[in-house]
Amino acid sequence: MRFLTAAAILALIAHPATAQEAKPIEDQIGAGGRPVGANWSRSPVIAQNGMAATAHPLATQVALDTLKAGGSAVDAAIAANAALGLMEPTGNGIGGDLFAIVWDPKTQKLYGLNGSGRSPSGQTLAQLKEKLGDATSLPAYGPLPVTIPGTVDAWFELHDRFGKRTMAENLAPTVRYAREGHPVAPVIAMYLDRSLAAYSRREDEFDFSNARKVWFADGSAPEAGEIFKNPDLANTLETIGREGRDAFYEGALAETMVTYLQRQNSAFTRADFAAHDSEWVDPACATYRDGFELCELPPNSQGFAALQMVNILKNVDLAQWERGSPEAMHYMTEAKRLAYEDVARFYADPDFSALPAELLSEEYGRERFALIDPAKATAYGPGEPKLEGEGDTTYLTVVDGEGMMVSLIQSNYRGMGGGLVPDGLGFMFQDRGELYSLDPAHPNAYAPSKRPFQTIIPAFVKKDGAPYMTLGLMGGGMQPQGHVQVLVNIVDYGMNLQEAGDAARFNHDGGRQPTDSVSGPIEDPMGTLFVEPGIPTATIEQLRAMGHKVEVVDNGIMFGGYQAIARDPETGVLTGATEMRKDGQASGY
Repeated sequence: MRFLTAAAILALIAHPATAQEAKPIEDQIGAGGRPVGANWSRSPVIAQNGMAATAHPLATQVALDTLKAGGSAVDAAIAANAALGLMEPTGNGIGGDLFAIVWDPKTQKLYGLNGSGRSPSGQTLAQLKEKLGDATSLPAYGPLPVTIPGTVDAWFELHDRFGKRTMAENLAPTVRYAREGHPVAPVIAMYLDRSLAAYSRREDEFDFSNARKVWFADGSAPEAGEIFKNPDLANTLETIGREGRDAFYEGALAETMVTYLQRQNSAFTRADFAAHDSEWVDPACATYRDGFELCELPPNSQGFAALQMVNILKNVDLAQWERGSPEAMHYMTEAKRLAYEDVARFYADPDFSALPAELLSEEYGRERFALIDPAKATAYGPGEPKLEGEGDTTYLTVVDGEGMMVSLIQSNYRGMGGGLVPDGLGFMFQDRGELYSLDPAHPNAYAPSKRPFQTIIPAFVKKDGAPYMTLGLMGGGMQPQGHVQVLVNIVDYGMNLQEAGDAARFNHDGGRQPTDSVSGPIEDPMGTLFVEPGIPTATIEQLRAMGHKVEVVDNGIMFGGYQAIARDPETGVLTGATEMRKDGQASGY
């Protein structure tokens, strides 16, 4: 009898086709039964003293260990985020940006933090276009889409206001894992392999040498179960923990980053890094029904798109139809398409372009809802709201025993980032600048020292005015529509926290984009409605008859990564859920 190593078993789990030449297992056998709840889901996690939900089980354990050692939910969130930058480099890292919503039980207030970075202060749109040549958009790779990494500054902003342990203590678990190694998780291994293939097709266009040394030294991606180490990242995090925020933006680490970027023909300077700062912002909330309010962050993020969808959908009772019905799917898809027309036209860095306040009014929601034809998909454009006054990702959430609730999202944007790794630092720069428009008339047009349109959004839910739930769902344009789908599952269809995330989703893609010209033609005005196999065949056929272009995708990749924690305001009991489409874990104590 031949025994398999743990690595070999995990490899078979990650790549089942290598184990046998047979039909996929889901075609051989169906779901089992459950004594309670849907057969396609599992129980949510319930605990009392503290809880974390992240995209990697070891990061969840790091968060819980931090709570047990006396840390606040913010300490635990920072510790988990650092761990995910090592363990899930396909979704995040300190080369990217961060957004967070925090409920503070002491002040009874909801705080928002925008930790996104800006473009070089000394490079104009004309100079950028000269570098781009004949290209009509920014690339996904190389120096041009790089913006200042905002994560480290955001960590310290959060910590200065809500932290209890030292930053060195918060980062120590990841420093240890980076030096001693950790086993790669199956879904992350798959994404690493996909990332290597994507970069390899384009690496003659940018410097991929440092990235190869860190993640792909033997010419291939780490496999599931393989022990991975990143000593360069260990040294970087240790320096940040010891010397503080300024080590990254003004000290030796900044010097290394700027020297490397300038070698790649980037316009960034030491002054650009030193000038970076995060911004505390006020979340806005929209009431749905039954006392539920969804709360999101303002632009330059796309969070308000979810609020616009809520204000549209509150005008129809979705619960009169089954969740997988063509009627429910049609109204939700059309609400998404209407909201995203406005996203692409108006959302941008508020320091450069004010957002029309009317976008979030219930009256405007009714006006947009009135455009929906119940019988067929319709071509839309952006609305004309009145102006009053002047984007792979990781999501995590932590709640502590005192009732502090943290909803945190962090990303390098597309894939692992733009492919550039500063010498000896062990992390990749984000490529978030790909989302600038090159049309000078667009609110999201590239400009010096400007933040690009951002896809990453944390969310928070209130119930009857009280703090109730942290919520996030990774994945570019999937995020606002994912937030709303989960909220609808809970409020209109009575699903528990885990079922609300496990249920089959849709992802409408296409239509007007934030990078489009204001006056130019729209390449794909109707877009495509991607759905998971759990959507009934009859519904898919009816949606196609209504004019929707529908495609079924069965690998889960397009439909985000969900985490959530709810807190009972009377008992303090915590209920957590995590994403079946990722490697993650919700756990508490």
